[in-house]
Amino acid sequence: MSGGIEIEGLVFQAGASGQAAASAPDRAVASHLIPEDLAIDRSLRPRRLSDYLGQEKVKESLSIMLDAAKARGEVADHILFSGPPGLGKTTLASVVANEMGSNIRVTSGPAIVRVGDLTSILTTLEEGDVLFIDEIHRMNRAVEEVLYPAIEDFALDVILGEGPAARTARLPLNRFTLIGATTRTGLLTGPLRDRFGVSFRMEYYTPEELAAIVRRSAAILDVAIDDAGAIEIARRSRGTPRLANRLLKRVRDFAQVRGDGVITEDMAACALDFFEVDHVGLDATDNRLLEVLCVQFSGRPVGLTTLAAALSEDPDTVEDVYEPYLMRQGLIMRTPKGRQATARAWEHLGMAPPVE
Repeated sequence: MSGGIEIEGLVFQAGASGQAAASAPDRAVASHLIPEDLAIDRSLRPRRLSDYLGQEKVKESLSIMLDAAKARGEVADHILFSGPPGLGKTTLASVVANEMGSNIRVTSGPAIVRVGDLTSILTTLEEGDVLFIDEIHRMNRAVEEVLYPAIEDFALDVILGEGPAARTARLPLNRFTLIGATTRTGLLTGPLRDRFGVSFRMEYYTPEELAAIVRRSAAILDVAIDDAGAIEIARRSRGTPRLANRLLKRVRDFAQVRGDGVITEDMAACALDFFEVDHVGLDATDNRLLEVLCVQFSGRPVGLTTLAAALSEDPDTVEDVYEPYLMRQGLIMRTPKGRQATARAWEHLGMAPPVE
């Protein structure tokens, strides 16, 4: 499987649209999981809902659902988490398992290649276990159909024998909770989506929420940081906790080597400028894309293929990795004639837009 990162047999998929994210370089501002995250990612993950910061509505709904399930002595209902990469879907799945006092089995849609792979996983689940499938929309359709009776009736339909003598048998499974995560809700099939009891959409975090996450992570890592330093890192983290923790690690190293080890606002700004992450979270590649639109093409609309060629990038990478944040910041827009820089992009580059 391409684009995945494996830890102790658990496969973590790159975010965005799978291959596009995997083909992009390991940028400091990448929202998908990259190797340098693994050194600190697991140690910083909250284990209980009370430790999880942000996503307050999701947390409140989960708390009610899990408390009710525990009071009835039942397994939690199947859950679907959707939203952009890096917002804590995998972490919340682990939190659900911890709150229920259950074990968690982690895999991903592309990792389950054959029906036998899924069968092996399902038959080894114990009562009350949590099965987490990341990028569940990328699951093989034949495998997906085997999952339907498993999550609906806690049973597995198997075919015994071959030819005219073949017969179907239903094997009971231990009751479990399926948690699916997807960055592309629209690619989920209707039958699979309808079998989840509850669905939660993860939203981007505010700078204040990210600053609280940075302070918590700094305390765990034994890093001295003041409130202004935490806010400065948060402002450049694109609303994403994973990115906030990654930038904290880089600023920590910079402050240790170039300063006294304390992360202040000035130290954080200096460090992030050094790593080419500007005041709104854009890196060198983002700014280069804006410059291509504004300077090379003089603000005219540019087709995706042409833009990708000018950047020496794959079109899917430009569309799925670079564009979303630039569009969210109102720096570029998609028009019928192609991609075009907005007035805000010109302002960001310190340039005056062309006169109509």
